[in-house]
Amino acid sequence: MQNELTVKANNSPPNVIEMRNVSKVFSREAAVQNLSFSIPEGVIVGFIGPSGSGKTTSVRLMTGIYQPSEGEVRVFGKDPSTFNSREREEIGYMTQLFTLDTDLSVKENMNFAAALYGYGWLSRRKPIKKLLDFVELSDAKSRLARKLSGGMQKRLSLAAAMVHDPKLLFLDEPTAGIDPILRRKFWDHFEALKAEGKTLVVTTQYVNEAAYCDLVAVMADGKLVMLDTPENLVRNAYGGEMLNLQKKGLLRRDELEELSSLPSMVKPLQVRPDGEIWFVVDDASKALPEVMNWLNAHEVEVISFEQYHPPYDDVFVKIIEDYNAGMAAEAQAMEAGVNA
Repeated sequence: MQNELTVKANNSPPNVIEMRNVSKVFSREAAVQNLSFSIPEGVIVGFIGPSGSGKTTSVRLMTGIYQPSEGEVRVFGKDPSTFNSREREEIGYMTQLFTLDTDLSVKENMNFAAALYGYGWLSRRKPIKKLLDFVELSDAKSRLARKLSGGMQKRLSLAAAMVHDPKLLFLDEPTAGIDPILRRKFWDHFEALKAEGKTLVVTTQYVNEAAYCDLVAVMADGKLVMLDTPENLVRNAYGGEMLNLQKKGLLRRDELEELSSLPSMVKPLQVRPDGEIWFVVDDASKALPEVMNWLNAHEVEVISFEQYHPPYDDVFVKIIEDYNAGMAAEAQAMEAGVNA
């Protein structure tokens, strides 16, 4: 399991966030345990995991709302719980639950949020209009927040979190309850913010949104199971890249064994009942022509042969299953040691 990722390249940007052996305990129960990772500037990091896995607690530690029971947290090189007002203005935080004033209108909430960060009446008009257009709430700007639907409240929370143009954004499930078209629009805007050099930490219940992130943190039981690029999550889950072959007819056992022994193969072939063959290879770009040459030489009639990109839902399930199996094996080993 990979539980730390630190960027070391010579031209890499500085780390905005650093967590070093961080644990947080509530009433003797650990919400997160031994978190160690670094997040560089100008990336989108997605935190995914089952409910109760520690995603929100991790975000609250990074914002300084919680202080760690053990370990240390550094944001912009400092303990975030000690930030002064100017330093805190560099952070935007959208909470999972709606925390704005339900007795104020949409526009009044936005004006109040902007005023908290020192924006005068004239200076805040343009950014507020732009943000309300973005979250598609301009037509509802006079409506009281308590009369908004859950999805509309979510959109208002996102706009308020961005009103002061922070360098670092923490977004706790920003797309929950949002329709797919607007969800895609949100991610387009997140990518535009990244292009401006901003850093975004996003928790999400939609595992396939991992594809939009530069780095993905997979959490379970308060632990960081894996932190890597979306591409490497697939490689780590399945042991390499995947190819899928659909053909006419069946291959003999000796042909399957010969195909499995090609240099690019890293695992035995998987043959489905319908005759489809799945390959796990080290490098799909090199394996595709190698396997195709073999198929042509053996006069195999190919229907389709291409690289397969498994859905991130499947990747996530595989990672968590492997993690649970590893934890079970570790527990059995410890029990065997105690009983020996």
